[in-house]
Amino acid sequence: MRLHNIVRNHIICTAGHVDHGKSSLVQALTGIDPDRWDEEKRRGLTIDLGFAKTSFKNGNSVSFIDVPGHERFIKNMLAGIGSVDACLFVVAATEGWKPQSEEHLRILELMGVQRGIVALTKISNADPELCELATFELDEKFKGTFLEHAPIILVDSITGEGLQNFSKALESLLDETPVARDQERPRLWIDRVFSIKGSGTIITGTLTGGVLSVNDEILISPDKGLSRIRSLHIHNKEVTFAAPGSRVAINLSGIEHQLLSRGHVVTKPDQWFLTSVIDVQLQVLPNIGYEVSRRGAYVVYIGTSEHYAKVRVLGASPIPAGHTGYVRIFLDTKIPLMLGDKFILRESGRNETVGGGKVLDPEPILKASKAQPDDSIDRIVRERGWITSSHLEALTGVSKNETVPGWIVDPPILEETIKELNGKIENAGPLGAEMSALNDYERAALLLIDDVEIEGNYVQKQGRSNLLDHPFLNDLQSSLFQPPDPDSITRKELRELVRKGYVIDQNGIFFSAAAITEATKIISSLLIEKPEGVTVAEIRIALNTSRKYALPLLNHLDEIGVTIRRDSVRIAGKRLNENI
Repeated sequence: MRLHNIVRNHIICTAGHVDHGKSSLVQALTGIDPDRWDEEKRRGLTIDLGFAKTSFKNGNSVSFIDVPGHERFIKNMLAGIGSVDACLFVVAATEGWKPQSEEHLRILELMGVQRGIVALTKISNADPELCELATFELDEKFKGTFLEHAPIILVDSITGEGLQNFSKALESLLDETPVARDQERPRLWIDRVFSIKGSGTIITGTLTGGVLSVNDEILISPDKGLSRIRSLHIHNKEVTFAAPGSRVAINLSGIEHQLLSRGHVVTKPDQWFLTSVIDVQLQVLPNIGYEVSRRGAYVVYIGTSEHYAKVRVLGASPIPAGHTGYVRIFLDTKIPLMLGDKFILRESGRNETVGGGKVLDPEPILKASKAQPDDSIDRIVRERGWITSSHLEALTGVSKNETVPGWIVDPPILEETIKELNGKIENAGPLGAEMSALNDYERAALLLIDDVEIEGNYVQKQGRSNLLDHPFLNDLQSSLFQPPDPDSITRKELRELVRKGYVIDQNGIFFSAAAITEATKIISSLLIEKPEGVTVAEIRIALNTSRKYALPLLNHLDEIGVTIRRDSVRIAGKRLNENI
């Protein structure tokens, strides 16, 4: 069941250089300290992801994911931005633009974040002229980016100066930001795992794509199998279901928390395609100073997961810095991905972000030398020719109407299949084409051909005689009680005549249906004269045949209830008159 407008919650991540006041601002806005670890509080430095929430009078609520700003913890930062609606970009007025400010901005753009708000912090430690210079610098740095027209709010988390203005600007941003859509395909990248005495394993993450409910069966990838949702909590409140756009804590049954970690992902069984090979569009950052080729120690970040990867450029040349190209990425394990998923590529040896982009094909089927991926669903169908609607939805997240029952088909491929199928039917013998000899695609395409009819295991053009004028059938009609051997007919043809009731098979002796009717009439006449019964010899003489044919003929009449054998004679059966 699709549930609309369950929540008006948005997920916003912080971004910015280390010690520019991201966590302090989140705490000032929410009253919650996002720094969870003693070491973070002792050092005044965010090391891991932090979480907080606040609500507004208009019903909007916002969940903050506070990410670390230090370059040593960039992988933790990447784990926090995979499912956000907008960003809170923080720059300290006292220091201005810094290296991690630049890297965070580039990463946000690569991940497709489109909305945000900018906080110029620590203004109580900067004079007005410095604040003005910092604002001008930000205008310049954000030019041409998604933050070019974002409001820049001067704020101080310690003194509270500017907080009211910032809250209003944040509320306006939320009004303009769409909430997560319910596509009935939930996915939750795990960012925390722990256990609670008496409850067991707890995982947390940002839910996207669909609703999860208590008692739902879920699949945990990679390689952790099935589990069930015991209970759900959203910001410390127990709920029966969680909608997309929620920060969720899930109590799982049947799995130990030691088996799970950040980067595992929750989906419903059979909804997603698990893949370790993907074709992607890669946008290379302009400042890396080298070309991207297969040489390098690469790490891919998708959702909250981190994967060592091999890269093969799709094309003859490496991708220069500042350019966009296409690559095939080989991950170290299978995860649930679809068309459009965003990723970040880093070079671990150089410890720098190379670039990022989006998944174009979660299941590339062409060789790398021939692949030309794009974000077209039609291209995915075209390369496969035939694809089930469920598999296409698993790859793309899009549900499309089936071309034929069970399949979505590339139009030229369907046209060619129908053409070949018509040829098979036209060139088939008197029986028509065997259904069992058709493949799945041909049987599906058969439903689109109007002028055919299916009888048993055969398909034939409408109006075609289909064995009724076969010479063997004419021979049987000409010699009702001394039928010829079936030398002039194939076994398949003979079997089909028997199936249709045109020919009667009695232990290898074949009679026409007319022979049964005529024999019934003759025996009926004999029984009128001798109701106590007639012998085989009397019937044989009346039919002008031999025992070779009379006995199997009589056995058949006994089987269908026309006659009854009593000692050495045949008497009338209950169905004698029905068959005259």
